[in-house]
Amino acid sequence: MGFDPWDAAFVADPYPAYRELRAQGRAIWWEATRQWLVPHYADVSALLRDRRLGRTYLHRFSHEEFGRQAPPPEHEPFHVLNGNGLLDLEDPAHGRVRRLVSKAFTPRTVERLAPAVERLAGELVGQLLADGGGDLLTVVAEPLPVAVIAELLGVPEADRGLLRPWSADICGMFELRPDEETARRAVRASVEFSAYLRELIAERRGRPGEDLISGLIAAHDEEGRLSEQEMISTCVLLLNAGHEATVNTTVNGWWALFRNPEQLAALRPEKLSTAVDELMRYDTPLQMFERWVLDDIRVGDTVIPRGAEVALLFGSANRDPSRFADPDVLDLSRTDNPHLSFGAGIHYCLGAPLARRELTASFGALLADGVPPLKLVREPEWQPGYVIRGLRELQVAF
Repeated sequence: MGFDPWDAAFVADPYPAYRELRAQGRAIWWEATRQWLVPHYADVSALLRDRRLGRTYLHRFSHEEFGRQAPPPEHEPFHVLNGNGLLDLEDPAHGRVRRLVSKAFTPRTVERLAPAVERLAGELVGQLLADGGGDLLTVVAEPLPVAVIAELLGVPEADRGLLRPWSADICGMFELRPDEETARRAVRASVEFSAYLRELIAERRGRPGEDLISGLIAAHDEEGRLSEQEMISTCVLLLNAGHEATVNTTVNGWWALFRNPEQLAALRPEKLSTAVDELMRYDTPLQMFERWVLDDIRVGDTVIPRGAEVALLFGSANRDPSRFADPDVLDLSRTDNPHLSFGAGIHYCLGAPLARRELTASFGALLADGVPPLKLVREPEWQPGYVIRGLRELQVAF
């Protein structure tokens, strides 16, 4: 079985295909989406830091100059929202926005959230325990990051049910070749979420609080402040990136543990810091990260020209035997573990400390004294998405 992101068997286990790709070379042309696939750790790591590549090209070229077609006008709300977030900005705009966001979203902010994260994780696991089990995805994995981001932003409890559907619809556009219905849902969610945040920002301008939105409003330096659109895009990115990756690391991680019972049996709460990173390496939640080639680059013997697109295969890089000993073995005690699941370079995940805090809290709550061991009820199925790869559900019992 080769590389085929639309094949259910490949999505369920892409790692054999990655071994084939790594054996083929360092940059492999893939006609289906007209991208260069980059499967090796050293190349992915280097290209994430290479300023000749970018998440966008619009800071240097027009669509026409770059040989690309502009997106349809009806998709504009999604692209405005996405294009003003840190993930898709390039310098100098990226540096300015990241510097200002970092003034509000500090390590102290994460530490201040820690008690709420622990409390929420405990409550959700308590609910699962009271029910005698259920779907770990919907009872624990999904609600925790949504509740934490809502707490961070100061979203009222009554409105928190809106966030998950908006996030899911917007993230549909990050898959390969999204269809028109996916685009419509993403545009609608972009419009609704942006309007909601605009009202919340207006309210915080009049009555600032301890939340991140108030911090983003107050953040300034000698170059000025964040625009309203930059604040909106930052809030949406925090939800989308923080939510999707944390949910999939949780359920993919437990599925990996059930398939490696000796590792699960040895796992203790005090070992979770290394265990969480190993679970992120072993079954990477974000499998592919795309970049535009802004100036010609060489990868191995291949010159990739300006205007091309590369697909950096995080899932393959994290299983590359040239960097990780026994990469197909889940080893929760692995300490030499520079996985690329949080990215690298200027786009390294700003929310990585918060994600680690949430993951440690949810795994810790399920491994706590007095909580019976979890067992799998039935083998799960995978969602059809490949780029953001996760399970449809994970039915468990105690």
